[in-house]
Amino acid sequence: MSEPVLALERVEKVYNRDLPSEVQVLRGASLAIAPGEVVALVAPSGAGKSTLLHIAGLLDTADRGSVRIGGQEMTGASDRRRTMARRADIGFVYQFHHLLPEFSALENIVLPQLAAGVRARVAEARARDLLVSVGVGARADHRPSALSGGEQQRVAFCRALANGPRLLLADEPTGNLDPATSDTVFGALMGLVRETGLAALIATHNLELAARMDRILHLEDGRLA
Repeated sequence: MSEPVLALERVEKVYNRDLPSEVQVLRGASLAIAPGEVVALVAPSGAGKSTLLHIAGLLDTADRGSVRIGGQEMTGASDRRRTMARRADIGFVYQFHHLLPEFSALENIVLPQLAAGVRARVAEARARDLLVSVGVGARADHRPSALSGGEQQRVAFCRALANGPRLLLADEPTGNLDPATSDTVFGALMGLVRETGLAALIATHNLELAARMDRILHLEDGRLA
């Protein structure tokens, strides 16, 4: 059996510890996601799914428990090591695309590759291939303001996958789109994920989309089931 791309074991997170406003968001949350597996994360608003994604993506730290990426223990890792792991192994997609408005769709996908040391010509070819794969190849030279919401989000998916991560983390990636566009964009995302074989954890309120994934995890009372 292959090593999980992402493994959380008994992760706990408390905000405002030892204060009257203390809130325990995660209470021993555990999960393991294998290469090629797409997992839905479903939870009510305020239940802690964004916190869990931030801990899984090494943007936040757990108070207790273990976080492993590709079998490598990241609990207690230095800021530099966490940054390197995020850059090499993890792609992020959010509800709002966060594309850089002054750059074209193509340039938004090229830039993270250049930051990772990829040659410009190689980065541009990779960006064009990704845009074509999600059906917006003809929009490569357009700035975000000239793209529809669905097109912008597909560009954001491409940017997240530009450096070939092993793990994709998405927080309500279609939550800002109408149902028809959401379905189209989600189909493009699943196509990319299946093609690349990476592991994905996707938070969503949309139960119909969740049902199209390999497995559904419910976050309830700080625990995953």
